[in-house]
Amino acid sequence: MSLTSALNTAQGIFNNTGTQSSVVSNNISNAGNKDYVRRQAMLTTSLNGAQVVKIDRAQEDALLRQYLKSSSQDSAQQTLLSGLEDLKSIMGGNDYETSPSTYLGVFQQKLQAFRTTPGSTVAAQGAITAAQDVANSLNNASTSVQDVRASADKQISTAVDTLNTLLSQFETANNAVKTATATGADASSALDEREKALKQISQIVGVSATTRDNNDMVLSTSDGTILFETIPRTVTFQAKDAYNATITGNSVYIDGVALPRGSGSTATGQGSLQSLLQVRDEIAPNFQKQLDEIARGLVSLFKEQSTSGTPAYVTGLFTWSGDTVEAGSTAVAGMASTITVSSTVITSQGGDPMRLRDGGVNADGVVNNTTHLSGYTTDLDSLYNALGSDMDFDPATGTTVGFDTTTGIDSNVSIMEYATNSLGWLEQYRSNATTAAENTSAALSRSDEAYSNETGVNLDEELTLLLDIEQSYKAATKILNAVDEMLKSLLDIAS
Repeated sequence: MSLTSALNTAQGIFNNTGTQSSVVSNNISNAGNKDYVRRQAMLTTSLNGAQVVKIDRAQEDALLRQYLKSSSQDSAQQTLLSGLEDLKSIMGGNDYETSPSTYLGVFQQKLQAFRTTPGSTVAAQGAITAAQDVANSLNNASTSVQDVRASADKQISTAVDTLNTLLSQFETANNAVKTATATGADASSALDEREKALKQISQIVGVSATTRDNNDMVLSTSDGTILFETIPRTVTFQAKDAYNATITGNSVYIDGVALPRGSGSTATGQGSLQSLLQVRDEIAPNFQKQLDEIARGLVSLFKEQSTSGTPAYVTGLFTWSGDTVEAGSTAVAGMASTITVSSTVITSQGGDPMRLRDGGVNADGVVNNTTHLSGYTTDLDSLYNALGSDMDFDPATGTTVGFDTTTGIDSNVSIMEYATNSLGWLEQYRSNATTAAENTSAALSRSDEAYSNETGVNLDEELTLLLDIEQSYKAATKILNAVDEMLKSLLDIAS
């Protein structure tokens, strides 16, 4: 080997180790960055020796696709579970202390006490107070359910804004990737930024990525709607200021196509948006209908025969803003929010609680105990028995609930059982969603681990590689020292 060849070899090693050490140092500094994909300087050997030909990025497209899918599913499931937990909290937590079912049970007991001692004003007042608690619980529950819908609506609006921002960031990164690829520059940093945006997008909406020529990427939603192609597609949503039982929320549109909501306790949707739509437009409204049906059932059970005969019945102990007794078995939207106890039996409002015993709670209602006998229990017995008797409820409140093995709550039961079944419906939905959330979380954890193992930085490996690079550097130094000694010897001979 000539001195010139030796010098060239040493120079090549210095160039290679400089590039390699820079790459390894960058890897080590990003060891804790989950959005960083490991780089490696690739060497090739030719007649001129070894040289770095490119910086290779440890990209794993198959594992990335699995991670994105798991991320979307888990985000959807966790969002669904959060909405169900909010609905459960309305009922007072694990023991459902503030649920209409709980207050109905107390009311039934107070009504029993009143029919046992029909002459007791204290017993009468106790029954009226319990009835007020029932009405208040329905009012509060209805308001809270609509608050859950309004909260979901706001979260949808925030998610849409975030999604549009992420798509804009994705466009910037995608353009940088295309430019670097076209010019032969290192696109690793731009690819990391693009992948980071893609991961965040997958948490909001299910996304499928396709790579085209020049490393250009196209994004579509899980149902095939184009989300990004050269430029971001517009994602639009018009939020509502407030919600009640009669208001329907607006859809989310991606490139003019409405995003479908998820369904089922094991969410079919991908990304948080579809689950938020499910909570706002399916689960909460269905629970609201059940509350409305409890309210309609109370008004119907405690109705009074009309003194004029037209209409045949008027409201009794329980009334509402419509002040009518609804015929048939169809839920009346928002009835639970306005149900109340008639002021004619509330002492603080100048009423007489004994009207519940005698009849004629409504001024247009028939008074059955005209002589106000203290032992009269006919009406109280009838009302008490009615609470435990089967009646027809709107079957639409017990269907399409997303159960895997049931169709919902029965539509021909007593009002006491219906109120209990409504809680059971919510609890089973939440229980199934909890199990599914544990599964999606585990699946995401496994996907994340598998992807990180292939693309993440392992400090032990990097430090070992750094030692190898150091040995190469030492070898080049020895070659350079040997050449230096030989040159000195030649100069000494020449002198």
